[in-house]
Amino acid sequence: MPQTKLKVPVPDLLAARAAETALIDNVLCEPLAVSAFETKAPAFVVEAYYEFPPDLDQIAQVLAPLGIARGGLALEEVPDENWVAISQAALPPIWAGRFVVHGAHDRHRVGMMRAAIEIEAGEAFGTGHNGTTSGCLAALDALAHRRQYARVLDLGCGTALLALAASRVFPNATILASDNDPIATAVARENVRLNRARNRVRVLTGAGFAHPELRCARPFDLILANILPNTLIMLAPDIKRHLAPGGTAVLSGILNFQVGEVRAAYAAHGFRLESERKREGWSILTLTRGR
Repeated sequence: MPQTKLKVPVPDLLAARAAETALIDNVLCEPLAVSAFETKAPAFVVEAYYEFPPDLDQIAQVLAPLGIARGGLALEEVPDENWVAISQAALPPIWAGRFVVHGAHDRHRVGMMRAAIEIEAGEAFGTGHNGTTSGCLAALDALAHRRQYARVLDLGCGTALLALAASRVFPNATILASDNDPIATAVARENVRLNRARNRVRVLTGAGFAHPELRCARPFDLILANILPNTLIMLAPDIKRHLAPGGTAVLSGILNFQVGEVRAAYAAHGFRLESERKREGWSILTLTRGR
């Protein structure tokens, strides 16, 4: 059956990122996919796809705190296609530090490079094209220049891009990738297979640290978590518990205006800020757990 596309015009990139987050977090009208596109600088349009037509009044209430008026919202019917996969097929390779992230359509151009990672997103988040993901890759690249890690967790892994990047720069590490969405973990396992990393990266399905293999695991010395700010704050005690003293946490999925709250939550649990990167309206935190 046809899907429905919601179009939300916004004045700039920051408003686009805020609208994306609000639509993704809206549990009463969950979208299949959300993307932001520049229309005429500095303006953007945010597009969200739904299996069934969403309630515009409910959407308007969610977006109202961002100053987005109901009158600007528009719905249109679209053919029943996998729009996420179709849009990914046209994406160019992305460079972040030593890493280059590409789709199958660019395998012939960059796929033989040592730090190349092939990602097919499908319905999972994480192709490297979003500033929050490419910022995590840049932070990971910087860390790899300073030290090696033996036990790595990609928490809320989406496509497993960060886990695969870790497998490139920490060749002797044990790496786990987990997500609470079975669709995401199915995509992640396929990406692990595509990148010939099945003997290096293990993918688990579970929320937070609920999976038995995570609950009982030895402490990690690096945790990568590119997820939503409220979830990061909620998980702060668990991340501390599962991170070895002196271990590193790289946190993202945080819009610039949300970073203070996340920093404060982790400082309260004994984390020390090592660096804060900003990219395309997103903040990426590199933290060290106190001893």
